[in-house]
Amino acid sequence: MATSYKVLGQSNPAATTDTTLYTVPAATEAVVSTITVANLGTTGTFRIAIRPDGAVIANQHYVVYDATLNANDTITFTLGITINASDVITVRASNTSFAFQAFGSEIA
Repeated sequence: MATSYKVLGQSNPAATTDTTLYTVPAATEAVVSTITVANLGTTGTFRIAIRPDGAVIANQHYVVYDATLNANDTITFTLGITINASDVITVRASNTSFAFQAFGSEIA
């Protein structure tokens, strides 16, 4: 099995819209080592969810829910989340000032 270390996803989502940050490719597993959230503007809130097999988002999927991030601030989550093929990381922000990045490795 080959391991590839990489930027798994980057997104600047539309306000109040669930947005896919990363989907694990077929026949692949992934380890999400770090997710960063940068607020480039107005103070607001954000969410991060892990949806197994692309399931419809539900309360049990949230890793972070409506956390507040001040303007011009960044937060880093060092997680080590293991996810399988077709699992999805979904992000959402209260305004368009938020940028999300996921870093980790894919194992195929």
